[in-house]
Amino acid sequence: MSRFMNVPPSLDRACVLVIGDLMLDHYVYGEVRRLAPEGPVPVLAVTREDFILGGAGSVVANLAGLGVKTRLLGVVAADDAGARVRAALKSQGVDDAFLIEADDRPTIVKRRFVTGEQMLLRADYERVAALDAVTEGDLLKRIPAVLKGCGAVVISDYGKGMLTASVLASVMEASRQEGVPVLVDPKGTDFSIYRGATLITPNAQELSAATRLPTNTDEDIIGAAQILRQTTGIGVVVAKRSEKGMSVISDQPPLHFRTATRRVAGVAGAGDTVIATLAALLAEGAPLPVAAELANRAAGLVVQKPGTTPITQDEWHSLVADDEIITDTIRAAPVYRDWADARYRIDLWKGQGLKVGFTNGCFDILHYGHVNYLNRARERCDRLVVGLNADSSIARLKGAGRPVHEELSRAAVMAALGAVDMVVIFGDDRADDDKPIRLIEALRPDICFKGGDYRVEDLPEAKVILGYGGEVEIMPLYEGHSTTAAIRKMQKTG
Repeated sequence: MSRFMNVPPSLDRACVLVIGDLMLDHYVYGEVRRLAPEGPVPVLAVTREDFILGGAGSVVANLAGLGVKTRLLGVVAADDAGARVRAALKSQGVDDAFLIEADDRPTIVKRRFVTGEQMLLRADYERVAALDAVTEGDLLKRIPAVLKGCGAVVISDYGKGMLTASVLASVMEASRQEGVPVLVDPKGTDFSIYRGATLITPNAQELSAATRLPTNTDEDIIGAAQILRQTTGIGVVVAKRSEKGMSVISDQPPLHFRTATRRVAGVAGAGDTVIATLAALLAEGAPLPVAAELANRAAGLVVQKPGTTPITQDEWHSLVADDEIITDTIRAAPVYRDWADARYRIDLWKGQGLKVGFTNGCFDILHYGHVNYLNRARERCDRLVVGLNADSSIARLKGAGRPVHEELSRAAVMAALGAVDMVVIFGDDRADDDKPIRLIEALRPDICFKGGDYRVEDLPEAKVILGYGGEVEIMPLYEGHSTTAAIRKMQKTG
């Protein structure tokens, strides 16, 4: 029942090839205390310098962070920046054997001067021009060999001249022959140059510029993306929409994944995280909707970190475990049969300092009393887990004709409620599990809620809860609202 149950916790079996404009991001940090005497400009007293892979290298860093086997085909120069790029790649376990040294251009460097959170100046060291014939020929010869054994290809285009028409055509043909998807992070306004690609990831502004259409609403995005698909032959458009999340337009119904991020430190590098995560998952054979959902979540993580910090394997593990769905119309909590999987998720929540609540019931016909009870319980904790009686358990407890709705339908309805953060099914094969005692022992929530006029000392499960230091709270029920009463009313009117 877990949405991501088939997603591997580790992506180290995947192999992805990145082809594109490689850069070195050089950050110079310091303090400004005065203006220069020779002119009204700030003087930066340098305190430290950082060198980080940029451009296509940022995609490589994200893939390496995910544990993916990564190959890189790019161009550098025989200069100090090129040496730093090679060293950074090797430190992340990425082979630099397929890098080509060009004689007609320097290694691209973006040097940023920063004080506090303010960038004072950026200086670019680059030569923007198409590759010369010798370098292009060398690159073309390497494409078939570097592609062998890869499960996906990422084209990271920054418009610096490496990705010539011949290079793009060769990559598309070699990928077609190998049967691997090609994902493109595009540049410019003519996306027809990427014909033959499987998937393209423009942001909303790039999509608008390429199609000359608005991209403000969901409907705008769908319309522009469909035009792009028709004019380029690219099968899938993944539109990155900043704080609005991400939209996936393909032959299937459109998907709009919303962002759940509340704190944004910086958006730099989020697009590289998206395409790296998509490529890794597609290389593993994951379905596109699942890959897109996780890519959107991964981007939501990295924007909470300053600079261009890639995703890590620990963060990936948390993402796969945290499988709440966030789309345009549905927020659905995970549903578990395996209590160990549910406990793993609960332990993650507790590790984040969250208070986990628990309640249980049949919830055969959801009514006003249920919803209000669950809302009040959720107000008293950070995450609410609902133990849901299985069909066989309800039949034992309620008798013939029950349940009215089978357990998967009841679980889906419960999971869609805003107050519910997890649903766990219990009591499917043992009569002594009709009460949630063993389930509570397995999950160990912080607080358990019970509706009715019970006393805590009369509840069989209370001894277990209080025994490990948990709390029990008796909640009032809403008179006149019950499943049994609803069924009787339907029988009378039916």
